Amino acid sequence: MATILAIDAGNSNIVLGCMQGEALRFTARVRTDRAKTEDEYALVLRNLFELHQVERHGVEGAILSCVVSELTDVLCRAVEMVVKKRPLVVGAGLKTGLNIKIDDPAQLGADLVAGAVAALEKFPAPLIIFDLGTADTMSVLDGQGRFLGGAIMAGPRLCADALSSRTSQLPRIELEAPTRVVGSNTVQCMQSGAIYGHAAMIDGLIDRVAGELGAPPVSVVATGAMAHLVIPFCRHPIALEENLMLQGLKSIYEKNQKKSR
Repeated sequence: MATILAIDAGNSNIVLGCMQGEALRFTARVRTDRAKTEDEYALVLRNLFELHQVERHGVEGAILSCVVSELTDVLCRAVEMVVKKRPLVVGAGLKTGLNIKIDDPAQLGADLVAGAVAALEKFPAPLIIFDLGTADTMSVLDGQGRFLGGAIMAGPRLCADALSSRTSQLPRIELEAPTRVVGSNTVQCMQSGAIYGHAAMIDGLIDRVAGELGAPPVSVVATGAMAHLVIPFCRHPIALEENLMLQGLKSIYEKNQKKSR
């Protein structure tokens, strides 16, 4: 059974998953550091394989989605140093099976492509996918599974940090939900805005998208580092899929292996 290394490199974190068939051998999240060299990232990768007792030389192949352009080649070289395989990179020329209907398909982020591919395999369309991290993204697919577009918003951490850095009296806060929406002190008020405010935004977006699509039943799925903080406070039913991007990357890898055979 083939072992695949999937890497989703975002603005704040790099998520890695080593998959054997349908089983996840390990997942890891490391901080995105644009100053790191391929040697430093290779050390991180090698240590992760050793930590989880997975034989790195048994990896059949690898695939990478990266929204930090200056790190794409760095991570490719690091992967090649560790597993002796050059990773596939999600982008032009790679088969995804996704029908992209936005104005310029080349502008669609590789992470959003991977998330949409995985979501379509697990949930019925039409679909709304939220990826909550440094930025919040919303992807919308119609009843035929076509990628129509979406929305981009500042994430909870970014919003809270902007308040503390651009005002004179607001502190930096921990992101957790207060017991009540109506805060009784500054920290609780900021936490309420960051968590309940984002939950209300997501609920509102779901209602508006359903209206634009003609109000059919819509499947909603969420992923990303901040999803577990916000989604429990949404009023719409939303499936939490922690490894959605990794699953999509694995699927794209397999599609392109079949294509090459």
